[in-house]
Amino acid sequence: MRKCSAIVQNLLLLGVYCGLQLQLEAQAPPEPAPDLPEPPRFSISVTESGGYQPPVTSSALKTDTPLRDTPQSVTVISRELMRDQLMLSIGDVVRYVPGIQQHQGENNRDQVIIRGNSTSADFYVNGMRDDVQYYRDLYNLERVEAVKGPNAMIFGRGGGGGLINRVTKQPQSIPLREISLQGGSFGNKRVAGDFNQPLSAKVGFRMNSMYENSNSFRNNVGLERYGFAPTMNLLAGKSTKLTVSYEHLHDARTADRGVPSLQVPIRTFFGNPNDSYTRARVNIGTVALEHQMGGVLLVNRTSLAHYDRGYQNYVPGVVNVTQALVPISSYNNATQRLNFFNQTNLTYTAWTGRIRHNLLGGTEIGTQRTDNLRNTGYFNNTATSINAPLANPSITTPITFRQSVTDADNHIQTRLGAAFVQDQVELNRFVQIVGGVRVDQFDLRYRNNRNNDNLRRIDNLISPRAGIVIKPKAEVSLYGSYTVSYLPSSGDQFASLTSVTQQVKPEKFTNYEAGVKWDMTNMFALTVAAYRLDRTNTRSTDPNDPTRIVQAGSTRTNGVEFGVNGNVTRRWMIAGGYAYQDAYISNATTAALTGAQVAQVPRHTFSLWNNYAVTKRLSAGLGLLNRADMWAAVDNTVKLPGYTRVDAALFYTFSERIRLQVNVENLANLTYYSNADSNTNISPGYPRSVRAAVNWRF
Repeated sequence: MRKCSAIVQNLLLLGVYCGLQLQLEAQAPPEPAPDLPEPPRFSISVTESGGYQPPVTSSALKTDTPLRDTPQSVTVISRELMRDQLMLSIGDVVRYVPGIQQHQGENNRDQVIIRGNSTSADFYVNGMRDDVQYYRDLYNLERVEAVKGPNAMIFGRGGGGGLINRVTKQPQSIPLREISLQGGSFGNKRVAGDFNQPLSAKVGFRMNSMYENSNSFRNNVGLERYGFAPTMNLLAGKSTKLTVSYEHLHDARTADRGVPSLQVPIRTFFGNPNDSYTRARVNIGTVALEHQMGGVLLVNRTSLAHYDRGYQNYVPGVVNVTQALVPISSYNNATQRLNFFNQTNLTYTAWTGRIRHNLLGGTEIGTQRTDNLRNTGYFNNTATSINAPLANPSITTPITFRQSVTDADNHIQTRLGAAFVQDQVELNRFVQIVGGVRVDQFDLRYRNNRNNDNLRRIDNLISPRAGIVIKPKAEVSLYGSYTVSYLPSSGDQFASLTSVTQQVKPEKFTNYEAGVKWDMTNMFALTVAAYRLDRTNTRSTDPNDPTRIVQAGSTRTNGVEFGVNGNVTRRWMIAGGYAYQDAYISNATTAALTGAQVAQVPRHTFSLWNNYAVTKRLSAGLGLLNRADMWAAVDNTVKLPGYTRVDAALFYTFSERIRLQVNVENLANLTYYSNADSNTNISPGYPRSVRAAVNWRF
């Protein structure tokens, strides 16, 4: 911890020094051309409640572009929506995002399925990669952006189905002090603080913090986590802004793999809960420099992050034929990772005649060092599996953890170098075109500490994007887009490389999308998107030689999404949407035959959250979640039944300083199963639960 903190501190000091040097050495900015707009000047912003519909995002295109003019599907979850629903996790966020399903992630990490593609690595903070497997918290966020479809042109490798970007709170020009207290069913206890203080006209400071200690409806399952995130802004003149931020997060909880059967009580824990854990210690430091040079805006971001993450769990297997016994196995896994990334972007507005160009160019360099160690559990120091009674599967049998012949013990170093260009062309007030390309070199070096093998794989990736926006009216956009992403053969966590996978080309994700975006008012938006996403170059068994792997496998997702977000009237706010997805194996892979449905991708999902102001002080919330049946695994043998869940809430504002809310989740106390990791690791959904929260500003 001390070593990591020292590294982060040195990074922040280096960023301050570089920012001041750049300001001193830069030439005076030239006067803007007569036909160009006046370049922006930086300030410490003031952020007031904007409801559920933010109008602008910079994530999808790396430029400040209205959501309606971004030629791809983007869903934004605002801090107001997160507050109204008392969201605490990424899983809570994606419930109201069309086209995204929460994966169990072995109940030790965030994992989502976006347009039929599962990922535990496509997570970002302010556009910087945050790819380690852990549970993220929402206490310091301004909003969460779900950018759907391949996004390699902006974000690099991965992102095949889409990605989740968290945007953190920034210092404001007015003081803010807020404390939130929360408590409720199953021992839920949480406190969070948000303190903003301008130190001068040019220096702003903000601190967000959180502590939670909660239990679960599952027997002997609980969590404890805390975090704090200071951020400081420094305005060096009218043209330069330096932002320095840091986050420390500690998360510890019971590792819970769920139930192997839909026939047992949903509270039942399999294995030894006192010996099951998952923990993460995360330290992320970031320095961001923004400098206006005439008509050119330079943005440089540097991030250094250290992750110490591990878990130990008990895994239920297939119940025996008599339905009396269930086999249980166990293992633990530890990961240490150090990430360093630097991004530099230049944006410039230019004209060729009457045609306007918003030009973007940039580079990214980075390195990641990862150590993985896995151990298998041996019951009574001899057996890797033990049978437990299905009626009472909690066990205390002595267990020893040591490496088996297949357990991982490796060191991985990755190096990244990338460059990209993009042009947003406004041909006239009716037609806009977006085109760009990114070139990545991804260099992975893998050392197997078990046998001293040293393997290397270099991939040169070219990722294009093209889009068109047609605007019959200023508030309406019709768009079409084409995007491509790649995933190297080592996978999204590059956890292993062998002499076989060393020869395997990256998987390719190709997305075709068309849609309509309509800002019906300044605060309410309606979106419709239809897409086809193909995943190719996946691994398949050679039909002529079962010992060989060929890259002939593929999957396809055809889908339609409808989204609504914002204020229908001054009293009524809504958020949600509908998604139809048909995700299937289009050519046989090593996991399934042609025609099999992709796991945990329901054909139909629907969500709608409503917040209605009954009076000036009293509001009521009503949420509806509907999901069709879906398969637990790609072998299509175990089906998770569909369900419809109803949530409700009441909000009362005593004054500008005090707000009280009560949320009821699963109002009808429905028994349902939310997700899975396999046919025998299935997570039941929460029964009826009540939480109350008070927000106090002072």
